[in-house]
Amino acid sequence: MKSKLQIDLRLLAPVAILIAISLVTLLSVNVAYFKSQLTALVVGIIAFLFFSKTNIEFMKQLKLPIYIISLVLLGIVLFIGIETRGASRWIDILGVRLQFSEILKPFLALAFAALIEEERNINFKSFLKTVIYIIPVVILIAIQPDLGSGLLYAGAGAFALFVLGFPLLWFGAVLLPFILTSPLIWSILHGYQRQRILTFINANPDPLGSSYNGIQAIIAVGSGGFMGKGISEGTQSVLRFLPERHTDFIFATIAEGLGFVGSSIVILAFMLLAYRVYVLFRESDGLFSKAFLAVSFGFLIIQGFVNIAMNMGILPIVGITFPFVSFGGSSLLSNFIFLGMISSIAGNSRNKDVLEIR
Repeated sequence: MKSKLQIDLRLLAPVAILIAISLVTLLSVNVAYFKSQLTALVVGIIAFLFFSKTNIEFMKQLKLPIYIISLVLLGIVLFIGIETRGASRWIDILGVRLQFSEILKPFLALAFAALIEEERNINFKSFLKTVIYIIPVVILIAIQPDLGSGLLYAGAGAFALFVLGFPLLWFGAVLLPFILTSPLIWSILHGYQRQRILTFINANPDPLGSSYNGIQAIIAVGSGGFMGKGISEGTQSVLRFLPERHTDFIFATIAEGLGFVGSSIVILAFMLLAYRVYVLFRESDGLFSKAFLAVSFGFLIIQGFVNIAMNMGILPIVGITFPFVSFGGSSLLSNFIFLGMISSIAGNSRNKDVLEIR
């Protein structure tokens, strides 16, 4: 453990803005959501402080136990998880509902980065080894079913490998079998997953059925105008025309209430956060640090982009939350653990620079 906490305001200031807007929005939607998220925020801050002071270089030695325990936990969810709307993604522990696919993100990112450091050489064998590492995680999450989160893990891992220098051609070699077996993959998708893709291709086949969610989100975003209708004044969100207005579609809720101005503040704060992680990646020296920051950036940017895009009808609807904005204790806790680990790595880099100057 480190004895001194070093706060990176350029990392935390955008997060504070996102959380403030999130809490105000949740309060306008439902007081119970606000109270629950506030409790999760306190837990998240404690987790951030703990991991900020933890030596991440030591934790990477636990990559194998972390990986095995993660697979076990994801497997357990399939058997004893709480089923909601046909999906078993949560486990109830002492009255607290946890989503392991969210909480495990920073720990699996750490184990993934440690594996890349262990391999060191950029060759096809190392590439295949890291891909094989990711596949069981993606499969266990996808069959919950949570295809969106499964693809998120795959995307973040692929992004990290690409920016670390693995040739694009190798990605094509790995994707080729999936492309060739796409008819089989289509047949094993759940009905609602196939319908979401078809709805994206043809946006208005069933405005009161499969297209309803996307249409209501687009209406909410557009109806906010430049300044918004005001908090608690949005018809789509307050009158509950907009589904999941506090989780998957919270950006549409914000856009309706705070308009283009409020939406722009959210996007700007999110971009500043992502840029800070990118700067830390660029300035880091060790392969482990670079790999972890690359995965963290991948998770962050993919989640934010996909969530905003599906709220605006640009991408199909998937169950991916907006980091630090969407309601959800597991998601918020996961993101704060990520922040703590990132802060720890940034602190190690600053201390190393000081030692070199001396």
